[in-house]
Amino acid sequence: MPLALHDLQAAFAAHIVEGDRADLIAAVSGDSIPAAARLRVYRHHVFHSLAGTLSATFPTVQALVGEEFFRGLARAFVAAALPSQPVLVEYGASFSAFIDGYTPAVGLSYLADIARLDWALNVAFHSPTEPRLAARDLAMIPAEQLPAKSVALAPGAAVIRSRYPIDRIWAASQNGTPDETVELTSGEACLLVLRHTDAAGFVALSAGEAGFLEALAAGRPLEDAAVAALSAEPAFDLSTSFSRLLSSQAFAAVQ
Repeated sequence: MPLALHDLQAAFAAHIVEGDRADLIAAVSGDSIPAAARLRVYRHHVFHSLAGTLSATFPTVQALVGEEFFRGLARAFVAAALPSQPVLVEYGASFSAFIDGYTPAVGLSYLADIARLDWALNVAFHSPTEPRLAARDLAMIPAEQLPAKSVALAPGAAVIRSRYPIDRIWAASQNGTPDETVELTSGEACLLVLRHTDAAGFVALSAGEAGFLEALAAGRPLEDAAVAALSAEPAFDLSTSFSRLLSSQAFAAVQ
């Protein structure tokens, strides 16, 4: 009896992760190539394609660990987390969390944070290029009303924190392989990842700026965000930092 569509899909998914399944082999026609061999080719193609997708999305991770190590990491991730939707640029959201528990990477404590940075850059790059907030937009709002206003971050923007200097690690890996030694204890990183016109990038943040942006991202008004910034960095200068972030096109609109 033929498998129902849902059962057929479930059998294919299990075949990819677990290996040959008799019920699926029986449901697939074979001619000069036996059904079992056809399905193995399909399984290999799926792993190869998804590993290639991960390689494109997490280039810094691959540069740091090398192609062979990354291939094993990617295959392990694919086996644990097949795509749940058809848009492959959205595949890999849980890759950094997977790295945290991947035993062969246990000595690479910074690697999951690098994966988070790669993922944030991927999200930002594929985000819409909507108009950004400019000084002239703020000039139209009465000054006494500004503290109660909420300011949305630009689409795809994200604050990434790490106890490692992941910005320097990222920069050192841009030729495909790390070309300088970065001392892991040289300082933590707070970064704002943003979509630019034709690429994605990041800017370094102070502790106060990171707290300020995280509060805005949570929907808190400017006044509350400034309090959060001062709590993180007593010397935080709202005017200077806001102007810098505004010039970096960090904001989408005043709400």
